[in-house]
Amino acid sequence: MKRRQFIRLLGCGAALPLMARAQTKPVIGFLHAGSPEENAKRVAAFHSGLAAAGFVEGQNITIDYRWALGKNERLPELAADLVRERVALITTPGSTAAAVAAKKATSTIPIVFSSGTDPVDLGLVGSLSRPGGNATGITSLNAELAAKRLGVFRELVPGVSRYFTLVKPTSELAAPFVRDLQRAAANLGVRLDVLNANTPSEIDAAFAQIPQQAGCGMVFGPEGFFFVQRARITDLALARRLPTIFDVRDYVEAGGLASYGSDYYNVMELTGGYVARVLNGEKPADLPVQQATRFEMVLNRKTARALGVEISPALLATADDVID
Repeated sequence: MKRRQFIRLLGCGAALPLMARAQTKPVIGFLHAGSPEENAKRVAAFHSGLAAAGFVEGQNITIDYRWALGKNERLPELAADLVRERVALITTPGSTAAAVAAKKATSTIPIVFSSGTDPVDLGLVGSLSRPGGNATGITSLNAELAAKRLGVFRELVPGVSRYFTLVKPTSELAAPFVRDLQRAAANLGVRLDVLNANTPSEIDAAFAQIPQQAGCGMVFGPEGFFFVQRARITDLALARRLPTIFDVRDYVEAGGLASYGSDYYNVMELTGGYVARVLNGEKPADLPVQQATRFEMVLNRKTARALGVEISPALLATADDVID
């Protein structure tokens, strides 16, 4: 082959999909704020989304996992490590804090995220329809579901007159969630108190501020730190006979009263599908951020009995799952 022909062929490689350009299996950087054990089912759903598009770990892709183990302060370091490894793509399924860390770490490596709040507000994309940079993905908009979650809670426990919410003040998710929940509470004419916790011991202290009397309830939104601490949170709520509603079913499986939010297994599958599209050559800048369309309400009847809460037949009939 002549030298000029070789150079032309080499130059054409820049226009090929990541899979075609790679001499070996492309490496996907997987960044998450939690731990692999507690996210096993969600990771399986992510793999399912990849497999539906023909990508199987160990066969035609490699996945390099980075877990912060509930310590969000480690995310910037882990994201920088993936950038140094020159991975083909960074994905942050189910971890908004990881998405923010990845975006701050690189403006060139493609990023596919799933986010629990508006990715435009977080600076991940320029707009939902045309992201315009190196990132795109799925948004569950769980923070924007605050009004619906509060409405479900009022129907579930109509005797609640004073609502509390717990946020991690250093989290990117805290401000939009509190804003939307306060707006919903004002529209319903109910009182809302905001409590803060950045550490496990501060979670205990926050619960201690809630009066142990009838008429109190607690509403949670998306937050990876609380997800890691969900057993502690649900145990504290049950010990204080405090009704709770969360954003995802995992809390209800751990003993929480109820949840209303996106079907996170579906969100993970969608994220895997978007990773596949980028590997096949589509640019994040041109891939619209997809919004989750499947939502679920999960109730824990055992916890309801322990709290003396009688779940109405209407709610039982509309619930997507009832845990006994």
